[in-house]
Amino acid sequence: MDSRRQLKIASVIQEAFADILLRNGKSIYGKAFVTVTKVKVTSDLTLVRFYLSIFNTENPDEVIDRFNEHKFEIKRQLAERLRHDLRRIPELEFFRDDTLDYVYHMEGVFQKIKEQDDALAEEVAKPAKKSKAAAKPKAKKAAVKKSAKGKK
Repeated sequence: MDSRRQLKIASVIQEAFADILLRNGKSIYGKAFVTVTKVKVTSDLTLVRFYLSIFNTENPDEVIDRFNEHKFEIKRQLAERLRHDLRRIPELEFFRDDTLDYVYHMEGVFQKIKEQDDALAEEVAKPAKKSKAAAKPKAKKAAVKKSAKGKK
């Protein structure tokens, strides 16, 4: 678990990084839709890991490569913004956060399971309805025979 100091520094860095992306992000990643989902700082405060959620692009890993190409520029901009908050700017690492992709995948799997379950329940219900419909006339005939025997 991260210490309070790590969490505080991570939030300060995330805020500054989000501002950089807002102002200069299009020059880095183009038309892709990029959001910062998580920022983790190591316990010795020498490394910061950015987890980015990337949409509206065919190759999200290419966007991560572009971030790595612009790492020096991003670090310089972070240093300008955080010069009064941090003594040293940590090294930067960028990772793709694909949890939303996983959520959509799992939602699709659950939807398929539900459709299969509904189809199976429907198949089971059809023969049961037929057997109940076939059993009712026999039951009526038996009831008529019993009532006829009782009248005699």
